Amino acid sequence: MTGKVYLIGAGPGDVELLTLRALRMLQAADAVVYDRLVSPEILALAPEGAEKVFVGKSPDNHPVPQERINEILAELAHKGRTVARLKGGDPLIFGRGSEEAAHLISQGISVEYAPGITAAQGAAASSGVPLTHRGLATGVRYVTGHRQANGTLDLDWKSLASEETTLVVYMGVANIGQIAMRLIAEGLDETTPIMAIANATTPRETRMFTRLNRVAMDVRDAGLKAPVLFVIGQVVTLCAEWPETATDLVSAAERELSFGQQAHA
Repeated sequence: MTGKVYLIGAGPGDVELLTLRALRMLQAADAVVYDRLVSPEILALAPEGAEKVFVGKSPDNHPVPQERINEILAELAHKGRTVARLKGGDPLIFGRGSEEAAHLISQGISVEYAPGITAAQGAAASSGVPLTHRGLATGVRYVTGHRQANGTLDLDWKSLASEETTLVVYMGVANIGQIAMRLIAEGLDETTPIMAIANATTPRETRMFTRLNRVAMDVRDAGLKAPVLFVIGQVVTLCAEWPETATDLVSAAERELSFGQQAHA
């Protein structure tokens, strides 16, 4: 008898941000296939006897290709297993969940979803930086800062360079310099505030505040490593930790202080 696969959004990392639906599905599984961004606290909620299969990826390091991940899920389900496919954030926001679902459905395997709080929402709640705010941002856009096989970032730069929109960049730490240059070239003010937040909502969270015209240098100097989320827009100045009291760029000392602050100290 064929089993089923639950495509579960594990959220940004904080175990308290896992939905009740996601928790129920995870605890009903006898096999768990999980990504690198699933926090150890959430993985610990899986049933003690469940088989755990790690299929995590990191930049330029994909030990288990996506095609093989699809096959692993199908193989486990065909053995009659109830499979929890745990993904950081939401499985349908830059999570390739729809690709996995399409493969499973083509083989007659039942698929159910549990949405997750995506990294942008988690970062907003953790830092107090709103994604929209009356008078500052009438909308928000999520984009990926990375293309498969390091392909060209063919984004609609003109539409993204909007001062009335908050831009959230996922997976962009390697290309943030290029992203900043393209946005400035399309007219976005080079002093636009940015928050870079790593490991949002977890005890390992760190934040850095900068501006569009110096974000690449500051990210390099701070040694930021993925997973990093960039929030670009005037809403960043609403954060209580925004270090500027004037229009001058933050000093090196202030940047270091901001980066070192922990949301869960």
